[in-house]
Amino acid sequence: MTGFRGAVLLGATLTMGLSAGLFFAYSCSVMPGLAKADDRTFVETMQRINVAILNGWFMLVFLGAIVLTLLAVVLQFRGGDRSLLPWLIAAAVLYMVVLVVTGAVNVPLNDQLAAAGSLDGIPDLAAVRETFETTWVRWNTVRTVSATAGFGCLVAALVVGGRNAG
Repeated sequence: MTGFRGAVLLGATLTMGLSAGLFFAYSCSVMPGLAKADDRTFVETMQRINVAILNGWFMLVFLGAIVLTLLAVVLQFRGGDRSLLPWLIAAAVLYMVVLVVTGAVNVPLNDQLAAAGSLDGIPDLAAVRETFETTWVRWNTVRTVSATAGFGCLVAALVVGGRNAG
């Protein structure tokens, strides 16, 4: 597999891998580390992370994964190796789960945490944390598994495409 189709598939694989890695990092280090912090530290850190993550690099990777994966589906459907389509479609569906969970659960929780205001103005930090932490962590695990499985599907598409080309 060469040319534009190959470059798009490689880009989809890289961006989805980076997204899966980000969610995995939260699952295995960031959130377990913060679980051991006091309420003030937890709320302050998550408020700051939720602001910091909204940057161009994150958005390029986070949205690039679905755009490039869907483009890979279209390119393969319109004249590429159709044996890659099941892998590509599965990857797109799995990453759509990531997008839906992010938009329906994690972002609204982030917004609620931001709306709680500055730390000195929050009367009950423990209640704010309790409303946020368990649900956010649970659904981040769903994002981690979905993005990682999608990444695996894209890797499989690369392998199948390489075998079929050789």
